[in-house]
Amino acid sequence: MKNKLPVFTLLLLFAINGIKAQDFYWIAFSDKNNTAYSFENPEEYLSERAIQRREVQNISIDSLDLPVNQEYISQIIRPGVSLVHSSKWLNGITVKVEIDSFEQVASSFPFVTEVQLTKPALIVKSTVNKFDEPDAWSDNLPIDTSWYGPSVYQTGLLNGQYLHQLDYFGEGKQIAVLDGGFLNVDIYPAFDSLWMNNRILGTYDFVNDSSDFFQTNYHGMSVLSCMGGFVPGELIGTAPEASYWLIRSEETGSEYIIEEDNWVAAAEFADSAGADIINSSLGYYEFDDTVTNHTYADMDGKTTRVTRAANIAFSRGMLVVNSAGNEGNTQWKYIIAPSDGDNVIGVGATNKFGFASNFTSYGPASDGDIKPNLSAVGWNTYLVRSSGNLGYSNGTSFSSPVLAGMIACFWQANPNASAQEIKDALEQSAHLYDSPDSLLGYGIPDMKTAQQILDPTLVYNVTEQNRTGNNNWRVAPIPFNGNLIIQNTGKMQNQTIYISIFSADGRLLFKEEREAATQISLNNLQLLPPGLLILRIDSETGSESVKLSKVR
Repeated sequence: MKNKLPVFTLLLLFAINGIKAQDFYWIAFSDKNNTAYSFENPEEYLSERAIQRREVQNISIDSLDLPVNQEYISQIIRPGVSLVHSSKWLNGITVKVEIDSFEQVASSFPFVTEVQLTKPALIVKSTVNKFDEPDAWSDNLPIDTSWYGPSVYQTGLLNGQYLHQLDYFGEGKQIAVLDGGFLNVDIYPAFDSLWMNNRILGTYDFVNDSSDFFQTNYHGMSVLSCMGGFVPGELIGTAPEASYWLIRSEETGSEYIIEEDNWVAAAEFADSAGADIINSSLGYYEFDDTVTNHTYADMDGKTTRVTRAANIAFSRGMLVVNSAGNEGNTQWKYIIAPSDGDNVIGVGATNKFGFASNFTSYGPASDGDIKPNLSAVGWNTYLVRSSGNLGYSNGTSFSSPVLAGMIACFWQANPNASAQEIKDALEQSAHLYDSPDSLLGYGIPDMKTAQQILDPTLVYNVTEQNRTGNNNWRVAPIPFNGNLIIQNTGKMQNQTIYISIFSADGRLLFKEEREAATQISLNNLQLLPPGLLILRIDSETGSESVKLSKVR
């Protein structure tokens, strides 16, 4: 048990210590006793939309929602110690310190449970720039001159055009984009539609509130373009009609654990503002102050501060969609926080064919949980580059928003679904759900299949048997090369069926008419392109689709 100094002595020590350069500390508190806020009046600390989100999902207001005890904050803040931001979820504050011996003094307050230096005064520029803009290597992407243009694969791999064709483009859903900067979002043409339709809800800078917000790093701008970009015939983001909060939490010139605390504060802001989804193309495991480095054991879904906060965000009814990391070809190799979170949708990266990229971080979480959860196009993702020109780039930083935008459309189609129901349906729709792996997790979700899981009547005009989820057909092997066997698991007889195979972007590659039988063999399919394909079987009683994986 640590010795506690009298409050008068503590204040005197604060007063007599000399002024020095600025350090940043995380201070955790023991409780929220004697708070001025109550569960009965949540409108004092939550927006109406945040309260409604909880009500729709039957989530009670609890102690995590209550702001940090202001009296505790007041006792910490003195000349030479200023508040940066607070965390009600983790019950603590981040402070900027310009006096000596702060750690010893702060630790002596009876309500303080932890004091951690999160950013020292003297820093060196990181040797690794995790926001370096990569030049995507070309694999001769064919240009579809239709509405989606080169971005067709980002939507097509997820079968997202199904939702778009039903006019679900994310309208009414709010996405908070947590990132390192939003260079020229206010002037680049790809974002004109967002501004003209009042879909940029606001900005907030948790790194430096005096910075010129739209002259910060480019990274968040490129991330936003994957969801909200709108240049017909060239780039259609996966959720061009969603609304966006632009929140800067990442300091791109250095890497210190204070950025996790910035992330926590940003996520709490997103919750209080009423956002439905957080897209975070950020991740943490290694820092310039190596003492604070995480280990793979820390990637257990519940240990790091940023991961704990991400899990709490989910418990408030939000979905956190987070890039799995680009460490697959590095010594670290594994996913990074907070994508390891038990309730976070960690997103891996594939190419347009559905093959895992060589850089996507490996799972599982250190406790054995499936990670990443899902995957999307992050290898040759078409987006707005730092120059404002459209082009390709690589990273799970981009597969995450591609999926996050699609999730907004899916949630728009199912407005009464909970965050848990949305997450479960997406995972169950993915092509590796029955045999997840360490690179793609459950695999690539299918928006049409996910929609059938939540609302079968909206997807197919089928029999009651099909609506209960009893499929008539089983396909093997997956993956396949030249031959497929289709087994009739139901009682379908004496009728004609139509077998079609489509590319991920919806192009018909194969079609054949057969009579229903117990087993049907399809041979000589070697010339079909490798990657993700969709097999559809149509009959007079309904339609079923199965995701295939074609190997070379």
